[in-house]
Amino acid sequence: MSPTPPARRLRLGLPRRMFSQVLLMQLAIAAGVAVLATGLFLAPLSKQLDQEAMRRALAIAQTTAQDPRIAEGVLTTPPTRDGPVQKEAERIRHATNAEYIVVLDRHKIRWSHPTLSEIGHQVSTSPKEALAGNQVMEIDKGTLGRSARGKVPLYDADHRIVGAVSVGIAYDSVRARLISAIPGLFAYAGGALAVGALAAWLVSRRVQRQTRDLAFSDISALLAEREAMLHGIREGVVALDRGGRIRLLNDEARRLLGIGDEAVGLAPDEALGEGRTTDVLAGRVTGTDLLTVRGHRVLVANRMPTDDGGAVATLRDRTELERLGRELDSTHGLIDALRAQDHEHANRMHTLLGLLELEMYDDAVEFVGEVVGDHRVTAEQVTEKIQDPLLAALLVGKATVAAERGVALWVSERTWLPDRLIDPRGLVTVVGNLVDNALDAVAATPHARVEVELRADGPAVVLRVRDTGPGIPADQRELIFTEGWSTKKPPAHGKRGLGLSLVRRLAERQGGSASVGTADGGGAEFTVVLPEALAGAEPGGGGESPEPAVAAEEEAR
Repeated sequence: MSPTPPARRLRLGLPRRMFSQVLLMQLAIAAGVAVLATGLFLAPLSKQLDQEAMRRALAIAQTTAQDPRIAEGVLTTPPTRDGPVQKEAERIRHATNAEYIVVLDRHKIRWSHPTLSEIGHQVSTSPKEALAGNQVMEIDKGTLGRSARGKVPLYDADHRIVGAVSVGIAYDSVRARLISAIPGLFAYAGGALAVGALAAWLVSRRVQRQTRDLAFSDISALLAEREAMLHGIREGVVALDRGGRIRLLNDEARRLLGIGDEAVGLAPDEALGEGRTTDVLAGRVTGTDLLTVRGHRVLVANRMPTDDGGAVATLRDRTELERLGRELDSTHGLIDALRAQDHEHANRMHTLLGLLELEMYDDAVEFVGEVVGDHRVTAEQVTEKIQDPLLAALLVGKATVAAERGVALWVSERTWLPDRLIDPRGLVTVVGNLVDNALDAVAATPHARVEVELRADGPAVVLRVRDTGPGIPADQRELIFTEGWSTKKPPAHGKRGLGLSLVRRLAERQGGSASVGTADGGGAEFTVVLPEALAGAEPGGGGESPEPAVAAEEEAR
């Protein structure tokens, strides 16, 4: 036969629902508090009743001892059952409801007692303290059982101790008073327990609503999953409480914003400083997929309010996408330049073909020479003044695009820039953004002109871009450098409003500045100063054109 499987043990435990667990725990706490309070009340009550009984016994003993007939009877009569001392003591006992009143002489012989057979015998407890002149209160056990006692000395007319008086109050009566107080006390305790149970039920219901009646294990699992999810996703998450303070940051948010755990508990203004990123997180700027720049990163932010009055903001890194978009814009610009050159080249080839068909050979030769010379002069003028190849190529291409759009792009006579740039790509970004904005500003305006001035001033580079457009109103000259501000139609790859913001941030990152004012002939003049843009001069000061000295001298004048 196969062995009989052991009986399955019955396991008793807490219910799984949080509502039931919280309610049971709070009921247990309320019941424990009620029991503890009852015990704490009963203990001093018992002592208080004992003290009250002993003081009452002592008071009866003092009253009995002050009766002159008691002392006189002890001195002049024998201890008998019908003697004056016994009669007076019994009268007082009945009047005060005492259990006993015992009068004894100095030889410890009883002169009075409720039990008549005890009269004339010695007492069972020592009256030493009372015979010595002291008053005694105690709870003790004698021939009549446990009682609260009071003992005092008995004085004669000459104030000599001739005996003692001992009065007892039955302890059962004290205990009866204590027991009689318990039902009322339990009634109060029951009422307090009922109120506590109601409060526990209300609290449990609120907890149930706020936790959606989940079990503790479910909440623990959700917290663990939340931590894993928040720190695992490649999107920044910032949670704010109803007071607008940061209460949670995941790893990606710390990386994108450049802050650490010390930001938790702070408002965005305190943790991040002023800026569009702060305004988005604080809810001062609303919308979806808001573009913002934090350091050298371009971020896309969204903010969603929560039911508790707080909010959760998500941040996506769009730096690479924005870089690719700008490279696409540059490619489009190059294509536009090539298209313009192709169009111009086709027109010139048609002109040359016409001259040849008309057999105007001398005019054809002269026309070819002028065209080649114009291109060579334009390129030479740029490369002589700007020795960095990236910047020179950019301006040559921009000049072709400007010519196609009917805009004159000039390089100022004061321009001089050696090939010692520390960050040429950064300066290309700055120049390209400012020139593109200027070309857009002067488009479709008469006598459109854009002038670029780039010059070295020690280790610094000063860039000025002037145009003949409508200019920038004074109240918008700071606004145009904020993220998301633009008057242009958004490009295919994303939103506008980042060019001038990036220009200022690139300048400020190098300790410089970017500002806008009014050009001499009207229009806008953008000025960018980069204090440490040039590396140290080569030994011997090699090969720099004297033009910067001339420009500096003219500027000094």
